[in-house]
Amino acid sequence: MNPTAMKAVVALLPVSILFSGALLTFARRIAPFSLLLLLGAGCLLMVALAHLCEGLHWFPWMQWGMEHSAGHYLDLTSAVLGLTLFPVGYLLHAIAERHA
Repeated sequence: MNPTAMKAVVALLPVSILFSGALLTFARRIAPFSLLLLLGAGCLLMVALAHLCEGLHWFPWMQWGMEHSAGHYLDLTSAVLGLTLFPVGYLLHAIAERHA
């Protein structure tokens, strides 16, 4: 297994736990913050899966790792959305819990 795939497999564990927690939060309480948490965690999961696909050379037509390719933009967009939506959802969750 190459280093990219190994890093992706290692990253999948915490991201999967994060996604599971967000899914449970959404199942318990359907609210805007829980939807943002779920979408953000899903995007971070997509980043880890994109790196796994790159490392294992799956879907070569996406040209993983190449600049200006579909794989690059999928990875970049997912990372930006995940690192934006998840903290915003967490912040709104903390504010909602404080006022409750």
